[in-house]
Amino acid sequence: MSEHRQKALAYAQEHNPQSLDKMKQIISIPSVSTDPERAGDIRKAAEWLKAELTALDMDRVEIFPTPRHPIVYAEDLSAGKDKPTVLIYGHYDVQPEDPVDEWDSDPFIPTEKGENLYARGATDMKGQIIACFSAIDAIRQTGDLPVNVKFLIEGEEEIGGSYIETFIKENQDLLACDFFLNPDTGMQAPDMPTVTYALRGIAYFELRVQGPKQDMHSGSFGGAIHNPAQVMADLLAGLHDKKGRVTLPGFYDRVKPLDDDEREELSKLPIGDEFYLEQGGVKALFGEEGFTAVERTGARPTLEINGLYSGFIGEGQKTVLPAYAMAKVSCRLVADQDPVEVYEQFKTYLTENAPDTVTWELTQMSKDFPSLSDRKSKWIDAYVQAAEKTWGKRPIFKREGGSVPVVVHIQQTLGVDSVNIGFGLPSDNMHGPNEKIHLPTFYKGIEALVHFFFNL
Repeated sequence: MSEHRQKALAYAQEHNPQSLDKMKQIISIPSVSTDPERAGDIRKAAEWLKAELTALDMDRVEIFPTPRHPIVYAEDLSAGKDKPTVLIYGHYDVQPEDPVDEWDSDPFIPTEKGENLYARGATDMKGQIIACFSAIDAIRQTGDLPVNVKFLIEGEEEIGGSYIETFIKENQDLLACDFFLNPDTGMQAPDMPTVTYALRGIAYFELRVQGPKQDMHSGSFGGAIHNPAQVMADLLAGLHDKKGRVTLPGFYDRVKPLDDDEREELSKLPIGDEFYLEQGGVKALFGEEGFTAVERTGARPTLEINGLYSGFIGEGQKTVLPAYAMAKVSCRLVADQDPVEVYEQFKTYLTENAPDTVTWELTQMSKDFPSLSDRKSKWIDAYVQAAEKTWGKRPIFKREGGSVPVVVHIQQTLGVDSVNIGFGLPSDNMHGPNEKIHLPTFYKGIEALVHFFFNL
């Protein structure tokens, strides 16, 4: 181990209290992006990040205005053109704190209890940002940076990141890098470092089935007019076959199969059927035949009905034949599926199966492509070595069932691969009451990042 690396690690460990204080400062700013009344707090958080990045001696620090919430950018290219450049992502916005009465402490007053720090944004993802800042600071305070560094920190991730794709496309030269570091995923357990190498995409739809021009008396018109709620029920029921496969025509044509090596890697995850049974509180699991629950939720595409509405759903009774029925439907997609193609497949299914007694309309409300990183890239290998040094064990590899659209935007626009890591835990209550971050894991995360930057 080089002398500089040793000094940087020692500095990071000695300054854990300062890292914790920095995290408390940024967490205390209630930067809830969906609330217009907190626009001032959003701006305050962006200014705080600018000041901290300036204190890190970045060569350039700038706040870019957007139609809604600003983007914070910084760079330090002092390592030189012969050294790799890493683009580090973050988002400083957070989810609303509701329901407040379910918190054990004020959501925006960071509160230490045992080994945890409780506050909104602690794990998602202000703590992850501070871990990156602290690692860079430890290296800078003890010598020169071994890599070139760029930061891209947005304020709209929790509301869909409406502008980040445009910003990336319009600033390709500014954001040019060798790879993308996304510390917005997490670990499976405090002693289980994790690399997330795949993220599912999403295609979200609203389906409306229209019957009569208005609600009708079910006694007078039932049996003569086709009930759109019944039509909707039939259409939705047909979206899966008896083996749990999605029936949209061509839905699986682009799906990359899992090889034996990958299935073996996924089998090492500490998540079995018991986990899903316990978390769901259900008697039995459901899904595509031939795959484990872990594979179904991360490595296979799915279709879920997210909401249903039709007719009278209030207290009591009302004998009505509804005029329409509406459903929200989402598909989680894996490489190399295209959400626009899935929209066309859904339309084909409806054309072939909807009766001519009703009309229907399908609206695509959102679409994001899936992401798949090379598990054996030199960038991921550098983190694997860093994690082994820090935790004393090789990281596990997992596919994430959810979506992180910025990863896809970077991959498609800049043409670089990503390293998806993070130090949040499944028990951290992300988005929920009593969100927290496990401080021993946070401190180890700083050390892992120090090793990572030197390994590069």
